[in-house]
Formats: sequence, structure tokens, C-alpha cells
Amino acid sequence: MIPPPRTMTGVLPLQLVTRVEDGEQLHALLWRAGTGWQMISSAVLGGGIGKRAWVLNAQVSHGYRRTDPARHLADLAHDAGAYGAGVGLMTAADVQAHGLAHDGGVEAVATVGLGVRGWAASPAKGTTAPAAPGTINIIAALPVALSDAALVNAVATATEAKVQALLDEGYDCSGTPTDAVCVAARIPCPGEEVQEFAGPRSLWGARLARAVHAAVRTAAKP
Repeated sequence: MIPPPRTMTGVLPLQLVTRVEDGEQLHALLWRAGTGWQMISSAVLGGGIGKRAWVLNAQVSHGYRRTDPARHLADLAHDAGAYGAGVGLMTAADVQAHGLAHDGGVEAVATVGLGVRGWAASPAKGTTAPAAPGTINIIAALPVALSDAALVNAVATATEAKVQALLDEGYDCSGTPTDAVCVAARIPCPGEEVQEFAGPRSLWGARLARAVHAAVRTAAKP
């Protein structure tokens, strides 16, 4: 199959999906990326590094109690018409109030809920229990190919930009305990250059940082 064109215009083409679950109207954002993408994610469904064709960021109830979130997300994606391998994220935040931004071809969307927030380095012992739905979810796409190392670097860059955005909006925290991220990059065509760096001062990392920063700031505003 021939990958889609290597250019992107406008923000990520998101579809708003609405459903009723246990009497509550809930929404999800679906990006039908199609073929030609490799993604890295901390998501409960489709996490890790691999070829992915879609990303679903699903709102769930604040009292979410299901113990099979990956299956739940897969079912929601299937119901929305997304097939094949994809990435599924959850959040208790209202995904309709998302922020989106683009910078030099890099595009980012963020959903932000800050009801439970704090600093990453905490004296709390931590837990082995399954994590609750993420409250700050970031999805970003770059129109270039990244090495595996650069993909990992991109996650760090996006996270740093998220923290900077929260501080700029006046929040005394680095995030929430259940934040999740997904960064998508193109699968290289034969002979195409693969970017080896995605730190905040690299060409594409700087664009990624600015896009994520702007998206999170927009979504974090009261």
C-alpha cells in the first residue's frame, strides 16, 4: 500500500464520536491516521512502539471501574469504524474542550483535566494497582521519520513542554498521576532521511515542543 502524502495541513483531522454509557453522554476524539505511521505511546491500548493506523482518546466517567480498559477501548474504536492496530487512551476530562496547535508541520492535540494533580517526585510509595483513566492526554504527529531513539526523545520533549505549559498557566504541578502521550512519525520510504534527534533544541523537537506547549496551554485554561 502507498502511504499518504508526506505533508499535513491544518490541525490533526479529528472526529468527535458520541456515545451513551450507563446513562451518561460521553465523547471521544478519533484520528484516522491511516497507513504509513509509526507511533510511540504510553497508552493502555497499543502502547509501546509500532505501526498504528488510528488514535482514540476516549472520555470515561469519573467513577470508571472497569478492569478491562484495553478491551473497552478496542470496542469503542471498532464501533467508531476504526480497524487494525491503533492507540487507545482514556481520560475523565471532557475531550470536547481539547486544545490543538501546529508548528512547522508538527501538530498536537491535548485534553486536560487537573482535578488530581501534583509533582512527579513525591514521597508517596506508589501502587501496583491498575491506573485510573489519564487526565492529561497528548497526541502529536510529525510529518518526518524518526529513529526509535528519537521517538523516545520525542516523548521526553512533549512531556517537558507539557510541564512548561502547566507552569505558564499558573498550576503548581508537573501533571497528574495518570497522564498519557502518543507521538506519531512517518514510516520512512526507501532512501528517505530518518531524523535521529527529537530533543527540544533539534529542528523537529523544537517544533514538537512548541506545538504541545500551545495545545496544553489552550486546554488547561479555566
